[in-house]
Amino acid sequence: MTLSRGVSRRNFIQTLGVAGAGLVLAPSLPVWAAGSDEKLTTVKLAWGQTAVCQSPISVALKQGFFKKYGLNVEPVNFSGPTDALLQAIATGKADGGIGMALRWLKPLEQGFDVDLTVGTHGGCMRLLAPKDSGINSVRDLVGKSVAVTDQASPIRNFFAIQLAKLGIDPDTQVNWVQYPADLFGEALRKGEVQALATDDPQGWLIKKRDGLVEVDNNLNGEYSNLTCCVLGLRGSLVRDNPKVAQAISQAIIDAQQWTADHPAESAKIFAPFVPGNVSADDIAAMLSEHTHAHHSSGAQLRKEVAIYVNELKTIKVIRDDTDAQKFAEHYVPDLLGGQGEHAHHSA
Repeated sequence: MTLSRGVSRRNFIQTLGVAGAGLVLAPSLPVWAAGSDEKLTTVKLAWGQTAVCQSPISVALKQGFFKKYGLNVEPVNFSGPTDALLQAIATGKADGGIGMALRWLKPLEQGFDVDLTVGTHGGCMRLLAPKDSGINSVRDLVGKSVAVTDQASPIRNFFAIQLAKLGIDPDTQVNWVQYPADLFGEALRKGEVQALATDDPQGWLIKKRDGLVEVDNNLNGEYSNLTCCVLGLRGSLVRDNPKVAQAISQAIIDAQQWTADHPAESAKIFAPFVPGNVSADDIAAMLSEHTHAHHSSGAQLRKEVAIYVNELKTIKVIRDDTDAQKFAEHYVPDLLGGQGEHAHHSA
């Protein structure tokens, strides 16, 4: 789930305030580990507290993974546009955050100083339709209307890429209609759209509530072992203090694996953050469908980023002359000493 949920319901923020748009920050003060002489390094990590796929951040806080690596993390609740988040990270208003790769790569191409250090998981994008809709594959979207939260939505872009691979022009042969996420069900019931391109938790919940069919998702075929969300850290932090950047990245990897191994416990930790009284059982079911044991870094994450850069070219989001491999090498540092190729097997 993208950190920029709700962007379609707010004006694009042209400038950032002192604290950064949508960010609530606490002052950085020295923190000492209890009963220890070790001073913890304070870092600010932005997260979308309603994004179920970001629940490992709550796990890392609760289970002490950050402190294990000498960090005192101040979680920063973020609800603004992605460009504002990336600018906040690039300018030091926040030290890092997690978001969807398909949303982040274009701003990075445009020069935001943010490095991608961990691919956190796959599997939170869903294409849904009613059982009797006649939509049984992405190909069946031709001539249909599909609800999206905004026209630059990473979910829209993902399914647009799948259409382009079939030789279908996603811009002219499919009608993407923008709605606030909480009106998706109503748009479907009124017949204004025939399908929904959405992410979790809303996607999983509306599928269950309305008995919808999951036509496609981002775990099919070649995507079964690709990340969809990434941890981005301030470029200057990675360059000037790589040990802190490594500590943040490793703590996130540990938390992702713990979530994969303990989805029910993770759900209980995260449930208080989710609005609408979503049950811990439902959150656990969502987490079990995501691939939180896939947390790529280094060379493996570079491969995945390069794949997405090339795919975004097919729908004219990334420039044709952008070299995908050089892009990946520039924005994906190898912080974890070669673990990247097998990071998804680490504990």
